[in-house]
Amino acid sequence: MESSSRDNVLLLAFQDPERCGAAFREAQRLPGYRQEVSVARRTDGGLEMLDAHVRGTGAATVGGGAAGLALGLLGGPVAALLGFTAGALLGNAAEKHNLEEGGEALITLSARVPEGGAMLVLYLHERDPEPADELAARHGASVERLSAGELHAEVEDLKRRSGADGPDGE
Repeated sequence: MESSSRDNVLLLAFQDPERCGAAFREAQRLPGYRQEVSVARRTDGGLEMLDAHVRGTGAATVGGGAAGLALGLLGGPVAALLGFTAGALLGNAAEKHNLEEGGEALITLSARVPEGGAMLVLYLHERDPEPADELAARHGASVERLSAGELHAEVEDLKRRSGADGPDGE
């Protein structure tokens, strides 16, 4: 997940999971919205993923395929087909990598989900915190903001402590 100083991960904690669902739908209209996931902690302590949304899902695959097709057209129909296929595969690999990073981040953040409550995790390119803060206030949620870099550091720390990179840190 590439980041700038304005790429933030917002953690909106809810005591009432239903309020999280209403905020989930509304969050997609926030300026700079990239993606979100909502999770709830059951009374037995387990986590349940409620919903997820990524703006532009499939765009890398389609864009890579289109770029490959355009380049392949210079070499004729077979080259166009090969270019499209190669471009789509590269785009798909990029999307798969982003999904894996998102899963690691969610595991890292799972300890912050309140018992019997829910959490909305938003990834925004945020110019102004006010719209997201207003959303949280309307739905009775507390807000914690992390820069994308801070979250990445937390994920790497958790991986290092759990030995997820292998015995030699590779």
